[in-house]
Amino acid sequence: MHLRILITAGDGIGPEVTNEAVAVLREVASLGGHTFNFEAKRIGGVAIVRDGSPLPADTLAAALNSDAVLLGAVGGNEFNSLPPDKRPEAGLLQLRAALGGFANLRPAFAFSELAVNSPLRPEIIDGADILFVRELLGGLYFGQPREWNKTTNEAWNTMRYTRDEVARVARIAFQLASKRRNKVTSVDKANVLEVSQLWRATVTEVAAEFPGVALEHQYVDAMSMHLMNQPRNYDVVLTENLFGDILSDESAVITGSLGMLPSATIGGKVNLYEPVHGSAPDIAGKGLANPLGAILTGALILRHSGGLETEAAVIEASVRKVLAQGFRTPDLARSNPQGFPVLSTTEMGAKVRETVKTMLVNA
Repeated sequence: MHLRILITAGDGIGPEVTNEAVAVLREVASLGGHTFNFEAKRIGGVAIVRDGSPLPADTLAAALNSDAVLLGAVGGNEFNSLPPDKRPEAGLLQLRAALGGFANLRPAFAFSELAVNSPLRPEIIDGADILFVRELLGGLYFGQPREWNKTTNEAWNTMRYTRDEVARVARIAFQLASKRRNKVTSVDKANVLEVSQLWRATVTEVAAEFPGVALEHQYVDAMSMHLMNQPRNYDVVLTENLFGDILSDESAVITGSLGMLPSATIGGKVNLYEPVHGSAPDIAGKGLANPLGAILTGALILRHSGGLETEAAVIEASVRKVLAQGFRTPDLARSNPQGFPVLSTTEMGAKVRETVKTMLVNA
């Protein structure tokens, strides 16, 4: 398998965690006889400083010429005074729009080894395995008009969807559910919002194409509660952009840390992959960042852009094995009554690589 992977490590802890993900992918390529070509480009705050733009033209060109893009994280407090369209996050939104990926896949599954880190009781989260399918190119984040009128002290954003935009992401959700546990939960606010009424009607229409997959609807406020008290009831959760952003971050309590969550954006010209966590500038450069979300994101690259299901599953199993052996990063050791060894970013990455190597050699 030959893959051209663009690395846009970004800001804060982005370069640290991305380095570990790339190192694991290199291990997989070496042992499996694959060729992964990596190219690095700037995005976000570092690009603003060096290039004067959060998404330089050469970064976008390289992304469009790749098989996959791996993003670290963007953002930093020093850019907060900039207009929204000039901030690091604008570069990410521009990249998503240019690549055209409309379905953001965010897995959230319980690690029994990390149950002590969750504020939820182990019997509630044990066995939870949710795949969020978040529509990524519509809704409030992209809808027009949008403005902050400082003269009149007013601001407005527009939540907007078309039937086709909803239908295409719904089909992705149903297709994925048919390979999992055959259940889709669609989240909206149809009791208040007309756009959600369109969403619900369209998802119901698409469901008829998948008679083997059960569909249920939930209001977003009720769903935020159900995720916390009965997460095992859910398989694939389909949401619009804003609701999916919030709910998938909330699901971090199931995994024990936001640093454990990977994501993939599919459906466009080139797939975009990124851990869910932010740039965490307060711990950047200190070796405290958890690289497991980025490493698990690398597994998604292999699965969705490379068709390498076995290798993807080995990375995921290796992460579980390292956790089962008791190794932790600082965010996973806040509750550490067993006194498990706490590793730096690079040390945790090395442990995963060692395990991946052992599992692939013995496979």
